Amino acid sequence: MAYIMVDIESDGPIPGDYSMISFGAVLVNEGLNTTFYGKLKPISDKYDPEALAVSGHTREEVLAFEDPATVMNNFAEWKKNNCKDRPIFISDNNGFDWMFICWYFHHFTGHNPFGFSSQNLGSLYKGLINDTFKTFKHLRKTKHTHNPVDDAKGNAEALLYMKKELGLKIKL
Repeated sequence: MAYIMVDIESDGPIPGDYSMISFGAVLVNEGLNTTFYGKLKPISDKYDPEALAVSGHTREEVLAFEDPATVMNNFAEWKKNNCKDRPIFISDNNGFDWMFICWYFHHFTGHNPFGFSSQNLGSLYKGLINDTFKTFKHLRKTKHTHNPVDDAKGNAEALLYMKKELGLKIKL
């Protein structure tokens, strides 16, 4: 199975009312060199300036980003070209990242190529080390910058560390 680490940036707390501004995806393998970066034009006039500021973009900048339907179709094509079997969606905060990716796929392409489930990297780590109070974030090599490709890559590095150094049984 192919694991795809995903990170998204948004201008608010939920899809539909607010917009996914950008997202990054990394095919989890030794090289971590197969990536996707999408920057999406807002779908709503509604936005939270503080949430948008996290992305590092201004409202004026995001208004010039690509049409969401184009980006989501391109992402689906990228996934198809880079995954020979069923992809597994995994992220640091899958409750947040998943709801945006799933909503955008269904809304703009009619289906979600990831299916109906996702995995949470933090929960996986907590179970692996048997401690719900610990975080995996110290395992990242790539700095967490809120550029979604950087953030997805850092999270993928942590997953690879869990496999190599902590004995996580996972087929990548």
